[in-house]
Amino acid sequence: MKAARYYDRGDIRIEDVPEPTVRPGTVGIDVAYCGICGTDLHEYLDGPIFVPPAGHPHPVSGESAPVTLGHEMSGVVYAVGDGVEGLKPGDRVVVEPYILHPDVDTSANNPAYHLSPDMNFIGLGGRGGGLAEKIVVERRWVHPVGDLPLDQAALIEPLSVGYHAFRRSGAKAGDFALVGGAGPIGLLTCAVLKATGVEVAVTELSPLRRQKALDAKAADHAIDPSVTDVAEEVRRLTGGKGADVAFEATSVNVVLDTLLDAVKPGGVVTVISIWGEPASLDMQKLVLKEIDLRGTIAYVNSHPQTIKLVQEGRIDLAPFITRTIGLDDLVTEGFETLIHHNETAVKILVDPRR
Repeated sequence: MKAARYYDRGDIRIEDVPEPTVRPGTVGIDVAYCGICGTDLHEYLDGPIFVPPAGHPHPVSGESAPVTLGHEMSGVVYAVGDGVEGLKPGDRVVVEPYILHPDVDTSANNPAYHLSPDMNFIGLGGRGGGLAEKIVVERRWVHPVGDLPLDQAALIEPLSVGYHAFRRSGAKAGDFALVGGAGPIGLLTCAVLKATGVEVAVTELSPLRRQKALDAKAADHAIDPSVTDVAEEVRRLTGGKGADVAFEATSVNVVLDTLLDAVKPGGVVTVISIWGEPASLDMQKLVLKEIDLRGTIAYVNSHPQTIKLVQEGRIDLAPFITRTIGLDDLVTEGFETLIHHNETAVKILVDPRR
């Protein structure tokens, strides 16, 4: 079967690889769609980061580069291994793409399994990936999505990132949130906030992305920071109070500074983005306003509730899909577009059989 294989920084190859084997306790999935994530772009431009470098196998997967990429995937079950319950061939599913030690409790009783030692992701740390025609995954990571369209279902994974960030922030219905950045994760975080009754403003330089936030009904207000003092505008919108919560989704220091200015005293700033370099922080702002600064990574027990939000019609994922391409065009039409013309695209999906 065809698969996108990561060898090293700037080196991704479309190759023929053996089809995976369905073993006891695992599920075979025909991949329908796989999104290109910002993490994939970081690996391409600056990596290896999550990908174990060649000759340095990951302690859980036992794999190192080259590995198959792709962790934002949807598909259809084609086989189930012995001992698998609750799934059957033909079911539409998504994957919660973790690689964890086998003894880690991933039930609802453990709210921190995503923070366990040596955590990595399917499609980065090994164990196949969604940028291939088929994948075999442990049963615990497979979530049914009912009759959700499979292209929209491929966005459940990044939407779960936004849902977990929302939960980490403590935001609640009636709050005012400021989201820094209207890229894919920023927009999907906006969508979660709106679906849960939060008033949302987004600050974004790109006019195309600002308009996308409004057209998709993911934000109530879209602010251009090049012409408007964001903190002053947020205070105007909140009767002088400031935002209850803010979300950093750019890994740009000036955005983080803006959020610290814009939140109310006692407000919460949640950092979602992956930072490639250390940030500077004005500690005086943090101290004098008693701001809570929180990190968030991925998701934990988030997929079922995220899927429910979409199934109930509270989030429409269709507006966030920019285009669909084939595996052979992954770098030229996918990565290069998102690197050099990212304001024109939100989520580019790959159909491995196209």
